[in-house]
Amino acid sequence: MGLNSKIIIHLMGLLLLFNGGFMALAALISGLYADGATLGISLAAITTLFVGTLAMYFTRGHKKEVKRKEGYIIVAMGWIIMSASGILPYILTGSIPGVTNAFFETMSGYTTTGASILEDIEALPEGILFWRSLTHWIGGMGIIVLAIAILPLLGIGGMQLFAAEAPGPGGDKLHPRITDTAKRLWFIYLGYTVAETLLLKLAGMSLFDAMNHALSTLSTGGFSTKNTSVAYWNDRPLIQYIIMLFMFLAGTNFVLSYFAFKGRIQKIIQDEELKYFAIFIGIFAVLVGAVVFFRAEVPVSEYHPMVFGPAESAFRHGLFQVLAVITTTGFVTADFTAWTSFLTIVFFGLMFAGGSAGSTAGGIKVMRHILIIKNGLLEFKRTLHPNAIIPVRFNGKTVSEHIVYNIIAFFVLYMLLFIIGALVLGFLGLDFVSAIGGAASSLGNVGPAFGTLNPLNNFNHLPALGKWWCCFLMLAGRLELFTVLILLTPYFWKRT
Repeated sequence: MGLNSKIIIHLMGLLLLFNGGFMALAALISGLYADGATLGISLAAITTLFVGTLAMYFTRGHKKEVKRKEGYIIVAMGWIIMSASGILPYILTGSIPGVTNAFFETMSGYTTTGASILEDIEALPEGILFWRSLTHWIGGMGIIVLAIAILPLLGIGGMQLFAAEAPGPGGDKLHPRITDTAKRLWFIYLGYTVAETLLLKLAGMSLFDAMNHALSTLSTGGFSTKNTSVAYWNDRPLIQYIIMLFMFLAGTNFVLSYFAFKGRIQKIIQDEELKYFAIFIGIFAVLVGAVVFFRAEVPVSEYHPMVFGPAESAFRHGLFQVLAVITTTGFVTADFTAWTSFLTIVFFGLMFAGGSAGSTAGGIKVMRHILIIKNGLLEFKRTLHPNAIIPVRFNGKTVSEHIVYNIIAFFVLYMLLFIIGALVLGFLGLDFVSAIGGAASSLGNVGPAFGTLNPLNNFNHLPALGKWWCCFLMLAGRLELFTVLILLTPYFWKRT
């Protein structure tokens, strides 16, 4: 049986229509602000819509069946096609000259990484800034549906674990149809975005800045409209606390938000991943805040200004940066790499944590860490009682050996790809700290890194090959590794 190529092309056309529609929205914003980029963004929208329409028209007689092999191709190609078309507003307006830089910025947007090559963000037209934030929001929305609805069906990276809570064979389903589930989750996603926009506006942001930061926060992306990111509002602690709240919500499983709105609070209280996620954030926020207050090489008094005193300032910056890195949002209120060497190591480790499964956050995910640790501890019991059957449990349910092996394989592949990623960046001329930081940040979809890629700098100085390599790492990390890496294996393409 060969590939059902028509359904693949048809769905790519649908994604292009989707992308073109959002470009038209960005063109509308551009027109409202009369920023001079309206024509370029409009041409990008028309081109994308035209190509998408052609793709759908010529494949209208496709078979509707999507098998597992087509599923892998659709997921990986979807992000590539979206990124390839997403460069058009940048290119046609001259905002980002060169395909390499435009593709890097776009891939960073859709994968919700937040790494940037832009030297002066505030010089960009409003329509382009809005499009840049929209790429985050589109990518985040796609990730929710991918993680909740599609990856469990493909058996990706242990995501079968909440096939019981999301659509899939058997279990306590959110709703029997994937499309209906997607609608419900998108509605929550949109609702959170609108709520954050309104709160940020009330807290003192302009409406434009509030919209953009809400789009970036809920997607755990990190693109800002300001060169100094959220540090621009260091004199407005309320703004930063609002962003922290929504970073936390975006980093938790969106299924739990659904349960909350349905009044099923017991489901949330019993969720093991959320409990560890909150404890993890609390411990590291206190640790970082204390070190910043007592030992930071750059005192909090220099963060200008301290509204509620140095203790609150240290805690706020510590909590903000812990949330931003763990949820892989990547906003910054200060250069956390300049605090102490100890905290630099802490934040490097946090890049591998990730948010909850079923969230817009990147990284390895808390659920996987919990199961790997649990399985490791149970190995001691198994060693003492070799004939006993001692299963791993998660949320009170037994986890099958297949899923445990899948998660261990994911972890090994993740670390292997991180090492290879750092080696390639080192080979291309980056120093040790920058190479490992860039690889960890790209693969974990974090954004800011270390060394020459720290929060005060960007990725623009990378050689062209380094930018393309980081794009690959972003895509692989965003799509749970297996989806991308399996396409590189010869046996995947063998006819069956």
